[in-house]
Amino acid sequence: MSELLRLLELRPGPGDVFVAPGYGPEGKRAFGGQFLAQTLAAAARTVDEPKVPTSLHLQFLRGGLAGVDTSYAVERLYDGRTAATRRVLGCQDGRTLTAATVSFAAPMAGPEHGEYGELAHEPDLLELTGPAGPAPGLPLDELDIRYVDDRTGGEFVRRMFWRTTVSLPDDPLVHACVALFVTDVYLIDAPLQVHGYAMAERTHRSGTTDASVWFHRPIRADGWNLLESRSPAATRGRGLVTASLVGDNGLIAATIVQEGLIAARD
Repeated sequence: MSELLRLLELRPGPGDVFVAPGYGPEGKRAFGGQFLAQTLAAAARTVDEPKVPTSLHLQFLRGGLAGVDTSYAVERLYDGRTAATRRVLGCQDGRTLTAATVSFAAPMAGPEHGEYGELAHEPDLLELTGPAGPAPGLPLDELDIRYVDDRTGGEFVRRMFWRTTVSLPDDPLVHACVALFVTDVYLIDAPLQVHGYAMAERTHRSGTTDASVWFHRPIRADGWNLLESRSPAATRGRGLVTASLVGDNGLIAATIVQEGLIAARD
């Protein structure tokens, strides 16, 4: 089994508690995208079809340890005919790491838009760059990541193309969870890059403090996807990032907003 799929193999605990495996070298901090993906997987275990994820809002309260199991306690806040809402707390050894709300809804007919347009790059022709810095919490042999930074329009824009290199089941939830995993790959780099810095240089204390994701359409994680990000604002040691997740069909599959710490080191 691939590491990406293993991370989504949740074991049932008492009640609506689910235990998920960790990944990464012992003693290091766990990758934030792992908590995003596993939070969605845990919440979805308590929701029946045809409801699908519509949004996830997660706060990172404290860092977790890599390679350590995380338990996710799900609270059923609301169950309606067409919608459901869950509250999820992620804990390691009795310490609460994350707090999230996840919403689900049954698809309904209505007006639609959200075409990204023609991609600025052909991902197959780009250099295989990997992430924008060290990533011990990522199974890099299972991800093809290629990014291009653009400053030509007067702002910093990062276009990160990605896909899995391992086979995934057709379950749309698995693909949504893997996409969530990838959305936290150096996304908070954008507000630093605006000012000529980079997370990899470690000139600033940096990391995601909270993340919001709105799911618009199904995504295929095993095909080319584009995560296009920019930073509209930064102040008081925190930066904001907005991003669009675009599928290989050219449609916007999700919108992401993250806030992160970008504080100068003493």
